[in-house]
Amino acid sequence: MVYRKISVELVVFADEAEAVVAKLNSAIDRLEEAHTIFGGDVESVAVEKSGTRRKSALMHTLAAGDAALGAVKLAGQKISGAYRKVV
Repeated sequence: MVYRKISVELVVFADEAEAVVAKLNSAIDRLEEAHTIFGGDVESVAVEKSGTRRKSALMHTLAAGDAALGAVKLAGQKISGAYRKVV
């Protein structure tokens, strides 16, 4: 029989770690009701994050939306200014 190991690594704020571990353990318990799981372990290890905080994909999407909105507003101003000069 062939098995497959599934690894998940999460980084959360230290003050939220215990709640996240508890929810992960609960989720694993629910998975065991429907699937055969061999082993399984949730461990929590402290890490020091150096450098600046990276933007999430959502933050990049929001920033892109803001840039697009600014470009549309600027284009509207340019078009209205050109229209006034023509009329």
